[in-house]
Parts: sequence; structure tokens; C-alpha cells
Amino acid sequence: MNTVWCSFRPVTLMVECRSPKPNVASSSLAWPVSYIYQELIMKKIVKFCKESVAELKKVVWPTREDVGQSTKVVLISTVVIAVILGLMDFLFTKGMTAIF
Repeated sequence: MNTVWCSFRPVTLMVECRSPKPNVASSSLAWPVSYIYQELIMKKIVKFCKESVAELKKVVWPTREDVGQSTKVVLISTVVIAVILGLMDFLFTKGMTAIF
């Protein structure tokens, strides 16, 4: 039953599964590959983080006044549209109740 389970695994893992070996750290045949792969992944992550910080330094952030003005515009436009939609709903409801 162990060989059936191992037959669906990659070759390096099959060798580990079928060959007897002592339980020693880094006794795997594929440990150099996994170590290099992990280092490559870490280098990519570090590079991504450095590039992200560099891009964030290029951003022109809005001033406190700009943010305040934009917030006011959004809040006022939201209230105006809500009132318009509320009035339309009210009028359509009254119209439908008058017809039916």
C-alpha cells in the first residue's frame, strides 16, 4: 500500500519514500534544490518590498485641505442624490396608488 501512495508523488519524493534512510536533518536528496528555491522566493519577496517602497515614495499625497474638500463633495453629492431618489420613490408610489 505504501508503494501505491508513493507512485503519485514526484520522483524525488518517491526516492525518499522508498529508500530507507536515517532520520537525519537534510538527508533528503532534493535539499539543495529546495534551499535554492526558498532563497529565490525570498529574494523575489525582498525585491518586491523594496520596489513597493520606492513607488510609494514617488506618490504625491493630497494635503489635508484637499482631503477635506473631497470628503465634503462626496457627502453633499450623496445627500443630494439620496433626496432625489427618495422624492422619485415617493412620487412613483403615490402615482401607483392613485392608478390602482
